[in-house]
Amino acid sequence: MMRDRAQALMIDLDGVLRRWDPAPMIAVEVEYGLKPASLLETAMSWDIYRPAMAGEITDAEWMRLVADRLPIEADRAAAAVAAWQSYRGEVDPEALAFVREVRAGGRKVAIATNATDRLRPDLDALGLTGEVDLVLSSWELKVHKPAPEYFQQACLQLRVLPKHVLFVDDDDRVIRGARAAGLSGYRWAGPQHVPYLRKVLDLPV
Repeated sequence: MMRDRAQALMIDLDGVLRRWDPAPMIAVEVEYGLKPASLLETAMSWDIYRPAMAGEITDAEWMRLVADRLPIEADRAAAAVAAWQSYRGEVDPEALAFVREVRAGGRKVAIATNATDRLRPDLDALGLTGEVDLVLSSWELKVHKPAPEYFQQACLQLRVLPKHVLFVDDDDRVIRGARAAGLSGYRWAGPQHVPYLRKVLDLPV
């Protein structure tokens, strides 16, 4: 049985539209005598990461919790986190070109991401705010991917039935959640698969 053609695109931000150079984080960890990857691992601790993504605490509160857990003096920990967070990533030009192509083809495009209240300022700084039709933030929806409620609310806001939405993300677990919610899910591993995604969206190849 063939699926319906997708009429809209939901695309993840981090790992797809935005990429992160690890060098700035490494430099901060070296400067402050922290173990490699300790900043990211601390921030991703589930008991503080989940409420930050679900809109229960602000980005600033989340970062204070990260600083509190670093094994260095409080003032140095706060400075380390501030230095780490000053770098906000870079736009992937090929992913952005794909988004522009989809919109030029008459399809809606939404950024669908787990994020904090810092998301919209980041999008402004990256020049992405005007590049999409809608921003679907877990912080604003109060539920994070891959929960089915996230995709239900996202499709309602996009005003497109799940079966008509193509969801692109770099996380297999999130892709499985999107498919379980009735969306077409595709794991982004780079622009080499854009021709296939054009077909799913019924765009010229």
